[in-house]
Amino acid sequence: MSSLSGKVQTVLGLLEPSKLGRTLTHEHLTMTFDCCYYPPPPPHEAISKEPIMMKNLFWIRKNPYSHKENLQLNQETEAIKEELLYFKASGGGAMVENTTTGICRDVQTLKWLAEETGVHIVAGAGFYVDATHSSETRAMSVEQLTDVLINEILHGADGTSIKCGVIGEIGCSWPLTESERKVLHATAHAQAQLGCPVIIHPGKNPSAPFQIIRILQEVGLCLIRRNYWSLLNLAVTWNMISLVMNSFITN
Repeated sequence: MSSLSGKVQTVLGLLEPSKLGRTLTHEHLTMTFDCCYYPPPPPHEAISKEPIMMKNLFWIRKNPYSHKENLQLNQETEAIKEELLYFKASGGGAMVENTTTGICRDVQTLKWLAEETGVHIVAGAGFYVDATHSSETRAMSVEQLTDVLINEILHGADGTSIKCGVIGEIGCSWPLTESERKVLHATAHAQAQLGCPVIIHPGKNPSAPFQIIRILQEVGLCLIRRNYWSLLNLAVTWNMISLVMNSFITN
Protein backbone atom coordinates (compact mmCIF):
# COMPACT_ATOMS: atom_id res chain seq x y z
CA MET A 1 0.00 0.00 0.00
CA SER A 2 3.07 2.25 0.21
CA SER A 3 2.65 3.36 -3.43
CA LEU A 4 -0.80 4.75 -2.55
CA SER A 5 0.21 6.45 0.67
CA GLY A 6 -0.37 10.20 0.59
CA LYS A 7 -1.91 10.05 -2.89
CA VAL A 8 -5.43 10.55 -4.24
CA GLN A 9 -6.61 7.72 -6.49
CA THR A 10 -8.79 9.05 -9.31
CA VAL A 11 -10.39 7.14 -12.16
CA LEU A 12 -7.42 8.22 -14.31
CA GLY A 13 -4.77 7.22 -11.78
CA LEU A 14 -2.87 8.53 -8.78
CA LEU A 15 -2.66 12.24 -8.06
CA GLU A 16 -0.88 14.44 -5.56
CA PRO A 17 -3.43 16.04 -3.19
CA SER A 18 -2.07 19.47 -4.05
CA LYS A 19 -3.27 18.96 -7.64
CA LEU A 20 -6.94 18.44 -6.72
CA GLY A 21 -8.03 22.05 -6.52
CA ARG A 22 -11.46 22.95 -5.20
CA THR A 23 -13.22 19.66 -4.51
CA LEU A 24 -16.85 18.62 -4.10
CA THR A 25 -16.92 15.58 -1.82
CA HIS A 26 -20.38 14.14 -2.47
CA GLU A 27 -21.73 14.03 -6.01
CA HIS A 28 -23.64 11.55 -8.20
CA LEU A 29 -22.77 12.04 -11.85
CA THR A 30 -24.42 8.88 -13.14
CA MET A 31 -26.72 6.51 -11.24
CA THR A 32 -30.21 5.05 -11.00
CA PHE A 33 -32.50 5.45 -8.01
CA ASP A 34 -35.04 2.70 -8.60
CA CYS A 35 -34.65 1.58 -4.99
CA CYS A 36 -36.55 4.68 -3.89
CA TYR A 37 -39.48 4.29 -6.27
CA TYR A 38 -42.73 5.05 -4.47
CA PRO A 39 -45.84 3.80 -6.30
CA PRO A 40 -48.34 6.62 -6.88
CA PRO A 41 -52.07 6.30 -6.14
CA PRO A 42 -53.88 4.19 -8.77
CA PRO A 43 -55.33 7.22 -10.62
CA HIS A 44 -51.78 8.47 -11.27
CA GLU A 45 -50.16 5.22 -12.41
CA ALA A 46 -50.31 6.20 -16.08
CA ILE A 47 -48.48 9.49 -15.41
CA SER A 48 -45.72 7.65 -13.54
CA LYS A 49 -44.89 5.71 -16.70
CA GLU A 50 -45.00 8.61 -19.16
CA PRO A 51 -41.84 10.20 -20.54
CA ILE A 52 -40.81 13.47 -18.97
CA MET A 53 -42.72 16.23 -20.78
CA MET A 54 -43.71 19.81 -20.14
CA LYS A 55 -47.32 18.78 -19.47
CA ASN A 56 -46.38 16.46 -16.59
CA LEU A 57 -43.41 18.39 -15.22
CA PHE A 58 -45.39 19.92 -12.37
CA TRP A 59 -46.60 16.48 -11.28
CA ILE A 60 -43.08 15.04 -11.44
CA ARG A 61 -41.69 17.86 -9.31
CA LYS A 62 -44.39 17.15 -6.74
CA ASN A 63 -43.83 13.38 -6.94
CA PRO A 64 -40.17 12.93 -7.90
CA TYR A 65 -39.88 9.39 -6.51
CA SER A 66 -43.08 8.19 -8.19
CA HIS A 67 -41.99 8.81 -11.77
CA LYS A 68 -39.91 5.95 -13.15
CA GLU A 69 -37.93 7.85 -15.78
CA ASN A 70 -37.14 10.58 -13.27
CA LEU A 71 -35.18 8.00 -11.26
CA GLN A 72 -32.92 7.12 -14.21
CA LEU A 73 -30.08 9.54 -13.59
CA ASN A 74 -27.73 7.93 -16.09
CA GLN A 75 -29.17 9.10 -19.41
CA GLU A 76 -27.72 12.59 -19.73
CA THR A 77 -23.96 12.16 -19.95
CA GLU A 78 -23.54 15.05 -22.39
CA ALA A 79 -25.44 17.36 -20.03
CA ILE A 80 -23.27 16.17 -17.13
CA LYS A 81 -20.19 16.83 -19.25
CA GLU A 82 -21.38 20.40 -19.82
CA GLU A 83 -21.95 20.87 -16.08
CA LEU A 84 -18.46 19.58 -15.31
CA LEU A 85 -16.95 21.96 -17.87
CA TYR A 86 -18.85 24.81 -16.20
CA PHE A 87 -17.57 23.62 -12.81
CA LYS A 88 -14.01 23.56 -14.19
CA ALA A 89 -14.35 27.04 -15.74
CA SER A 90 -15.65 28.38 -12.42
CA GLY A 91 -12.55 27.21 -10.56
CA GLY A 92 -13.50 23.65 -9.66
CA GLY A 93 -10.91 20.93 -9.72
CA ALA A 94 -12.25 17.61 -8.46
CA MET A 95 -15.32 15.63 -7.45
CA VAL A 96 -15.80 12.56 -5.31
CA GLU A 97 -18.48 10.41 -6.98
CA ASN A 98 -20.42 8.53 -4.31
CA THR A 99 -22.34 6.04 -6.46
CA THR A 100 -21.78 2.45 -5.32
CA THR A 101 -22.97 -1.07 -6.14
CA GLY A 102 -26.76 -1.18 -6.11
CA ILE A 103 -27.41 2.20 -7.72
CA CYS A 104 -25.54 1.51 -10.97
CA ARG A 105 -22.04 2.88 -10.52
CA ASP A 106 -20.48 3.32 -13.97
CA VAL A 107 -16.73 3.78 -13.69
CA GLN A 108 -16.25 3.74 -17.45
CA THR A 109 -18.52 6.76 -17.85
CA LEU A 110 -16.69 8.47 -14.97
CA LYS A 111 -13.37 7.86 -16.73
CA TRP A 112 -14.78 9.31 -19.97
CA LEU A 113 -16.08 12.38 -18.15
CA ALA A 114 -12.70 12.93 -16.48
CA GLU A 115 -10.89 12.65 -19.82
CA GLU A 116 -13.34 14.96 -21.61
CA THR A 117 -13.46 17.69 -18.96
CA GLY A 118 -10.17 17.65 -17.08
CA VAL A 119 -12.03 17.39 -13.77
CA HIS A 120 -10.43 14.90 -11.39
CA ILE A 121 -13.03 12.28 -10.42
CA VAL A 122 -12.69 9.86 -7.50
CA ALA A 123 -14.99 6.82 -7.63
CA GLY A 124 -16.51 5.15 -4.57
CA ALA A 125 -16.25 1.47 -3.63
CA GLY A 126 -18.90 -0.39 -1.69
CA PHE A 127 -22.61 -1.03 -1.40
CA TYR A 128 -25.67 1.20 -1.00
CA VAL A 129 -28.68 0.56 1.29
CA ASP A 130 -30.17 -2.87 1.93
CA ALA A 131 -32.98 -2.35 -0.59
CA THR A 132 -30.35 -2.44 -3.35
CA HIS A 133 -28.41 -5.48 -2.10
CA SER A 134 -28.54 -8.42 -4.48
CA SER A 135 -29.05 -11.97 -3.23
CA GLU A 136 -25.35 -12.52 -3.95
CA THR A 137 -24.38 -9.56 -1.76
CA ARG A 138 -26.64 -10.74 1.08
CA ALA A 139 -25.07 -14.20 0.95
CA MET A 140 -21.50 -12.90 1.28
CA SER A 141 -19.58 -13.17 4.52
CA VAL A 142 -17.84 -10.17 6.08
CA GLU A 143 -14.55 -11.53 4.76
CA GLN A 144 -15.91 -11.78 1.21
CA LEU A 145 -17.37 -8.27 1.36
CA THR A 146 -14.02 -6.99 2.63
CA ASP A 147 -12.28 -8.61 -0.33
CA VAL A 148 -14.71 -6.89 -2.74
CA LEU A 149 -13.96 -3.47 -1.25
CA ILE A 150 -10.21 -4.00 -1.29
CA ASN A 151 -10.32 -5.30 -4.86
CA GLU A 152 -12.28 -2.24 -6.06
CA ILE A 153 -9.57 0.01 -4.60
CA LEU A 154 -6.47 -1.97 -5.57
CA HIS A 155 -7.43 -3.65 -8.85
CA GLY A 156 -10.57 -2.10 -10.34
CA ALA A 157 -14.35 -1.98 -10.14
CA ASP A 158 -17.13 -3.60 -12.17
CA GLY A 159 -14.86 -5.86 -14.18
CA THR A 160 -12.57 -3.03 -15.29
CA SER A 161 -9.11 -1.83 -14.30
CA ILE A 162 -10.58 1.54 -13.23
CA LYS A 163 -9.93 1.88 -9.51
CA CYS A 164 -11.99 3.49 -6.77
CA GLY A 165 -10.34 5.96 -4.42
CA VAL A 166 -12.69 5.99 -1.42
CA ILE A 167 -15.05 3.55 0.27
CA GLY A 168 -18.60 4.84 0.02
CA GLU A 169 -21.04 6.06 0.17
CA ILE A 170 -21.91 3.07 2.31
CA GLY A 171 -25.70 3.05 2.57
CA CYS A 172 -27.43 2.45 5.90
CA SER A 173 -31.14 2.27 6.71
CA TRP A 174 -32.94 2.75 10.02
CA PRO A 175 -33.00 0.39 11.70
CA LEU A 176 -29.88 -1.23 10.29
CA THR A 177 -30.40 -4.54 8.55
CA GLU A 178 -28.16 -7.56 9.00
CA SER A 179 -26.77 -7.15 5.48
CA GLU A 180 -25.92 -3.48 6.12
CA ARG A 181 -24.26 -4.40 9.40
CA LYS A 182 -22.03 -6.89 7.58
CA VAL A 183 -21.10 -4.23 5.03
CA LEU A 184 -20.17 -1.84 7.85
CA HIS A 185 -17.93 -4.50 9.40
CA ALA A 186 -16.32 -5.10 6.01
CA THR A 187 -15.85 -1.35 5.56
CA ALA A 188 -13.94 -1.12 8.84
CA HIS A 189 -11.75 -4.11 7.96
CA ALA A 190 -10.97 -2.75 4.49
CA GLN A 191 -10.20 0.74 5.78
CA ALA A 192 -7.88 -0.70 8.42
CA GLN A 193 -5.88 -2.39 5.66
CA LEU A 194 -5.99 0.40 3.08
CA GLY A 195 -6.11 3.61 5.15
CA CYS A 196 -8.48 5.20 2.63
CA PRO A 197 -11.36 7.60 3.37
CA VAL A 198 -14.83 6.26 4.16
CA ILE A 199 -18.15 7.97 3.35
CA ILE A 200 -21.27 6.91 5.26
CA HIS A 201 -24.95 7.50 4.45
CA PRO A 202 -26.78 7.05 7.81
CA GLY A 203 -30.41 6.06 8.20
CA LYS A 204 -33.11 8.66 8.78
CA ASN A 205 -32.94 8.81 12.55
CA PRO A 206 -30.91 11.14 14.80
CA SER A 207 -29.43 8.10 16.55
CA ALA A 208 -28.20 6.52 13.31
CA PRO A 209 -24.75 8.18 13.09
CA PHE A 210 -23.91 7.23 16.66
CA GLN A 211 -24.98 3.61 16.23
CA ILE A 212 -22.81 3.38 13.13
CA ILE A 213 -19.85 4.98 14.93
CA ARG A 214 -20.10 2.39 17.71
CA ILE A 215 -20.20 -0.48 15.23
CA LEU A 216 -17.22 0.84 13.27
CA GLN A 217 -15.19 1.47 16.41
CA GLU A 218 -15.87 -2.03 17.70
CA VAL A 219 -14.44 -3.46 14.49
CA GLY A 220 -11.47 -1.09 14.46
CA LEU A 221 -12.14 1.72 11.98
CA CYS A 222 -9.84 4.73 12.36
CA LEU A 223 -12.34 7.56 12.86
CA ILE A 224 -9.88 10.42 12.95
CA ARG A 225 -9.39 12.54 9.81
CA ARG A 226 -10.43 10.09 7.16
CA ASN A 227 -14.18 9.91 7.17
CA TYR A 228 -17.15 11.92 5.97
CA TRP A 229 -20.81 11.74 6.90
CA SER A 230 -23.74 12.35 4.59
CA LEU A 231 -26.13 13.98 7.07
CA LEU A 232 -28.31 15.74 4.52
CA ASN A 233 -31.14 13.25 5.03
CA LEU A 234 -31.41 14.14 8.73
CA ALA A 235 -32.73 17.21 10.52
CA VAL A 236 -29.20 18.26 11.41
CA THR A 237 -28.48 20.69 14.23
CA TRP A 238 -25.17 22.17 15.26
CA ASN A 239 -25.44 20.11 18.43
CA MET A 240 -25.65 16.91 16.39
CA ILE A 241 -22.62 17.90 14.31
CA SER A 242 -20.70 18.64 17.50
CA LEU A 243 -21.66 15.28 19.00
CA VAL A 244 -20.60 13.39 15.88
CA MET A 245 -17.26 15.19 15.76
CA ASN A 246 -16.67 14.57 19.45
CA SER A 247 -17.30 10.89 18.83
CA PHE A 248 -14.43 10.94 16.32
CA ILE A 249 -12.08 12.62 18.74
CA THR A 250 -12.83 11.10 22.13
CA ASN A 251 -13.47 7.44 21.30
